[in-house]
Amino acid sequence: MSCQWLIERLEEWGDSEAIVWHDQSFNYRWLRGMIDEWRSRLVEIGATSGQVVALDGDYSPSVCALLLALIENRNIIVPLTSTTRSQKEAFLDISEVEHVFSFGQGNMWQVVHRPNKVNHPLLRQLQEAGVAGLVLFSSGSTGESKAALHDFDRLLEKFETRRRCLCTLTFLLLDHIGGINTLIYTLSNGGTTVFVENRNPEVVCRAIERHKVELLPTSPTFLNLILISEEYKRFDLSSLKLITYGTEPMPATTLQRINVAFPNVKLKQTYGLSELGILSSKSRDSSSLWVKVGGEGFETKVVNNILWVRAKSAMLGYLNAPSAFDEEGWFNTQDVVEVNGDYIRILGREADIINVGGEKVYPAEVESVLLQMENVADVTVCGETNPILGNVVVATFSLFEPETLESLKKRVLDFCRDKLARYKIPVRVCISDNSQFSSRYKKVRRPVSRDAGTQQRPTQR
Repeated sequence: MSCQWLIERLEEWGDSEAIVWHDQSFNYRWLRGMIDEWRSRLVEIGATSGQVVALDGDYSPSVCALLLALIENRNIIVPLTSTTRSQKEAFLDISEVEHVFSFGQGNMWQVVHRPNKVNHPLLRQLQEAGVAGLVLFSSGSTGESKAALHDFDRLLEKFETRRRCLCTLTFLLLDHIGGINTLIYTLSNGGTTVFVENRNPEVVCRAIERHKVELLPTSPTFLNLILISEEYKRFDLSSLKLITYGTEPMPATTLQRINVAFPNVKLKQTYGLSELGILSSKSRDSSSLWVKVGGEGFETKVVNNILWVRAKSAMLGYLNAPSAFDEEGWFNTQDVVEVNGDYIRILGREADIINVGGEKVYPAEVESVLLQMENVADVTVCGETNPILGNVVVATFSLFEPETLESLKKRVLDFCRDKLARYKIPVRVCISDNSQFSSRYKKVRRPVSRDAGTQQRPTQR
């Protein structure tokens, strides 16, 4: 299926606001004209259909227009951002990139040609089909980053159905399936995409107030940062209609606090993977962690408490790893779930589950309890190898006010005694100054060194 419908639809919105960047407004007429300008530049530099092109830059009007021009030109696109700069050369080699567009401050850009020849059979398959492609790299949190290759036309098909027009803040970046999903959803429905220069709570909340943002797609970790900072109290966020959250399990305590902080906002859990795309989802209600996932083009099943998905929009395969599908096209998400009728509750990644003497511990469950403690800004739970039990539970805390490690250990034990089974109570407690999340605003679950500092500067409220 051709993606030409998307380019044609942009013409419908005319003078409507398409992009806000550095508080400047760019309408759809400008965006459509800029796509044509980039198409001309692609011809000038010899970037022909089917070639692999890297787009190295964070959100800007020019980056957005070039992305759409590359889709229209039927290129295979490799989006890269500042968060993966250290892995750039490896990613370029894996993807067999032939042209690299790099964007700096403002609208400054340059293009570098690489003397590559496309040899990978999956890349050649896309070239022969004459369709646009997309390469997305996993975060690499459980090992080497994997390069998932998509038929971009397949990913775009679901956006042909018209949906709500919303002013949306683009929180998830372009090298993330959620960032691509957010951008295309918003533009295909005539909405406004608000780009922010960085993703700290003050900047995000100020942008929501100034530009009357209606939809904030983000992660549980970032929502907790908003609560910690209390920036949501400093700005008028009454324009918000919907907050969607995904990428990691949501602690029940955090969801409860977000509901209190945003009583008039609908909260919706989303679900997607780089390998599959974003599934349709429906939360039981704003306060519930139970969610339906699937929708047209997706099938789901649960085998031994693991969610499996078969998707029309699934990747063609990895460029640097064996096929991840079984003989019938099912993909093992490695997410452990509970089932209640048509709803599931996501407990966490199979690799994150802590096995303590044969008993399973889900980090998000323990974190949800620990977040209820006084003086706790954030906490991350993970497992640590133990010669007797196999693993034990370790909790790393960020605190509002300085506290001795001995005092915190005692409080943790006393607080958890009647709230968690004994094997779920942290055996080792740490206090850390360091961020407990990645550049994608997801929890980083690894034990801190036993020599790590145990005193902490107070966390800003």
